[in-house]
Amino acid sequence: MFTTYKQALDWIHARLRLGIKPGLKRMEWMMERLESPDKKLKAIHVGGTNGKGSTVTYLRTVLENSGYTVGTFTSPYIEQFNERISVNGQSINDEDLVRLVNVIRPLADELGETELGGPTEFEVITAMAFYYFAEVRPVDVVLFEVGLGGRFDSTNIIQPLASIITSIGLDHTNILGDTYEKIAFEKAGIIKDNTPVFTAVQHEGALQVIKKQATEKNAPIFVLNGDFSIPSYQSLTKGEQFSVDSKFGNFADLEIAMLGKHQTENASLAVVALQYLNEQKHLSVNEQAIRNGLRAGYWPGRLEVLSDQPLVIIDGAHNDEGVSTLVQALSTRYANRSIYIVFAALKDKKLDKMIAQLDQVADQISFVSFDFPRAAAAGDLVKLSKSENKMGVEEWRSYLSEEVVKLRDEVLVITGSLYFISEVKPFLQKVLSEEKISI
Repeated sequence: MFTTYKQALDWIHARLRLGIKPGLKRMEWMMERLESPDKKLKAIHVGGTNGKGSTVTYLRTVLENSGYTVGTFTSPYIEQFNERISVNGQSINDEDLVRLVNVIRPLADELGETELGGPTEFEVITAMAFYYFAEVRPVDVVLFEVGLGGRFDSTNIIQPLASIITSIGLDHTNILGDTYEKIAFEKAGIIKDNTPVFTAVQHEGALQVIKKQATEKNAPIFVLNGDFSIPSYQSLTKGEQFSVDSKFGNFADLEIAMLGKHQTENASLAVVALQYLNEQKHLSVNEQAIRNGLRAGYWPGRLEVLSDQPLVIIDGAHNDEGVSTLVQALSTRYANRSIYIVFAALKDKKLDKMIAQLDQVADQISFVSFDFPRAAAAGDLVKLSKSENKMGVEEWRSYLSEEVVKLRDEVLVITGSLYFISEVKPFLQKVLSEEKISI
């Protein structure tokens, strides 16, 4: 029996040693022993390569504005582990987390003695979320973000009201496959029989795979730029404005606070999915709730402005598609300003293409490493860059502290691994506060 938060968290993290073990058998075993909390939940399932967290956020804030109590299960976290299991945007408290671990640990120990083997860290956390939302803190709706892939992801035991596939990119290729089509097949594994699926996937080969899976499951499918569209879009000083047209209704001049054209696509997925569920009377959502909810949507670490003067931005662009989106946003918004980029990444990513894109937009690019088992060395990242103004930095904390003070009209962008961003954000907030820089 654990009595402290640290003991509980240490036990969870110790399960990282078990690595990734795709499959649903262990989850099904635990759910059966817990009397099937997964079957007591009304849920929406969100998968894809990029954009999952933002889409979950838009769904949550609109549903909250509709009067619902909304649970979310997301990963990874940016500031605190507890973020992963939240209700109406408020993280689970330490006491409840300890309580959940004491419920799940005996099952994990028992499961470890079977031929299935012990559950992984992610499976343990997923089981905790199911039990929490069903038994400890009952909610009206739960939004489950897929951890990895879809078909064999531990969240995939749910029977949701709707499935959403945001995008397809070449990430985790050693596990999911090395083509868009192979990855799309894994992501499409969240499509359930007779359950609607909404997608913003534009890669034709990947989209055909998703459509094929939807047809085989008799699942209605709604595709961006086909079944619904964004006919108008413009950047605002602090956000984006856009319109959405669909068979369920048209909305002009919607606004979001998150930056980037890609966020309008994530928001449109949330809007159309909720319009459908409203029409089917699974949920009750009106236009005002959609407008207010979208404006309230906030997701940390995604083109997040930490200060305006000087302009400091963090963005967890951790794969090729994420970097493409970042570069597009920087080129559009800050074309007339010098852009300084600080980049850290995991060494098992396809780093050459990512760095080549950053080189194109950066007036200065600095590469750093950080304290994480899979982190790439700064020197190795420097070698991949073709920039004429590049450097490797051994100690990122002192470097960033010095850079922030020197900034004038330049834009400082810290990007790369989400694990890195989770370390950088609280550090930079402290530096900015101490320097009395406007936030």
